[in-house]
Amino acid sequence: MALILFNKPYGVLCQFSPERGGPPRPTLADFVKVPGVYPAGRLDTDSEGLLLLTDDGRLQARIADPRFKLPKTYLVQVEGEPDEAALGKLRRGVMLKDGMTLPAGAERIDDPQLWPRDPPVRFRKTVPDSWIALTIHEGRNRQVRRMTAAVGLPTLRLVRWRVGEWSLEALPPGEWWQV
Repeated sequence: MALILFNKPYGVLCQFSPERGGPPRPTLADFVKVPGVYPAGRLDTDSEGLLLLTDDGRLQARIADPRFKLPKTYLVQVEGEPDEAALGKLRRGVMLKDGMTLPAGAERIDDPQLWPRDPPVRFRKTVPDSWIALTIHEGRNRQVRRMTAAVGLPTLRLVRWRVGEWSLEALPPGEWWQV
């Protein structure tokens, strides 16, 4: 059984095959040269960070299936300054178009020591930005971005840092290691 931790860079498709039509974009095949592994879960093209890949279907289901409620922690750069009211809403659950989210772990954090993003996040002199750590137990489409927007804190940068017991630690973008 193979379990691979991959630090997916911004702009990389979370699949091994290229998209049809549109401009060519890098895929997992450009980085991970291990046959027979597939992503356990997904990260949007504009999200970065920890992606787990495995050749074990049961492990893939346990990681990706929301029924198992495996915690996923994201470092989220948001536009604005989160106050206790906004963090409280995230902690209690947020109403989205597809229903109420489960309660999340949410805390303001100091700017993490991350790699530079290419392209860089837009910077505006008149609008502050800050970072929060958000831990969710489900995996709806673009859930973290929709949750922060719902409490008035649009996401500028999204980095998945941890999935269950596995985390990025010192793994540079575009690199992977086998557990």
